[in-house]
Amino acid sequence: MFKFTFKHPGMAVILLLSLIIAGCGSGGDNGTNEENGTDGNNAAEETKEIELVYVEWDSEIASTNVIAEVLRQQGYEVKVTPLDNTFMWQSIANGDADAMVAAWLPGTHGDLYEEYKDDLVDLGKNLEGAKIGLVVPSYMNIDSIADLKDSEYADAMNQKITGIEEGSGVVKASQEAVDVYGLDGWEVQTSSSGAMATVLGEAIEDEKPIVVTGWTPHWQFAKYDLKYLEDPEGVFGGEEYIATMVRKGLEEDMPEAYQILDQFNWTASDMESVMLEIQNGTSPEDAAKAWIENNQEKVQEWLEGVE
Repeated sequence: MFKFTFKHPGMAVILLLSLIIAGCGSGGDNGTNEENGTDGNNAAEETKEIELVYVEWDSEIASTNVIAEVLRQQGYEVKVTPLDNTFMWQSIANGDADAMVAAWLPGTHGDLYEEYKDDLVDLGKNLEGAKIGLVVPSYMNIDSIADLKDSEYADAMNQKITGIEEGSGVVKASQEAVDVYGLDGWEVQTSSSGAMATVLGEAIEDEKPIVVTGWTPHWQFAKYDLKYLEDPEGVFGGEEYIATMVRKGLEEDMPEAYQILDQFNWTASDMESVMLEIQNGTSPEDAAKAWIENNQEKVQEWLEGVE
């Protein structure tokens, strides 16, 4: 047998400490944390973060908050960011944001789609039956855009069409309509979708004439008696749809989120019910949660195949 002797007492202390440390480190779990039952060799699960962008229209506030809440309920940390039309498309194409469910096609965002379509992934329609055009209260005795030219209402409205954000598709089409229909002296006054809705409501309350840039789905059609002015020249195009666009690489990075976004699909009446709740004072988040709770069958279709 070997007999260990120490010429220096300090060496014994060092050896003793080494043995104590080694004993503390040998939990006997071979990489397994016995307290939490997890495999110590597995990396910690990464936080699932996703950013959705949208244009700040009532319709897109509704749809974005609904799909955001669905993703949250699947464990995602979701950031929702309102942007101008152009920046919304740019952010997806550049990979700065992950997805949007707010692409109005083929007309409203048609030019932006053509510019950025090669740099993003088009997941197709999430809502059909959308429409844009010039809208008036039904009590106005006018039926066509062409009738605005010599309308009895022209002076009362100061020959102004109340629009939304500068650069939006419906505003561009309205400006084109002024030229196509020869509406000399008329102009499209831009503001925001919220401001337009306020002005429309005030005019209807006083039964005054007003022409606004409108679109469906929109809560205004559920709340007020409105009509589109006929567009015989087809300036505003035909039926529109709303599509989902995501950044390249999202399917590889977040396959389940990609699948949910790909399967997201609802109707104009679905969207309008959420919009009206928000307009009546419910927060977008709470309105989304309530709709999801009351429409579980439809939501489960979006989650089909997701573990």
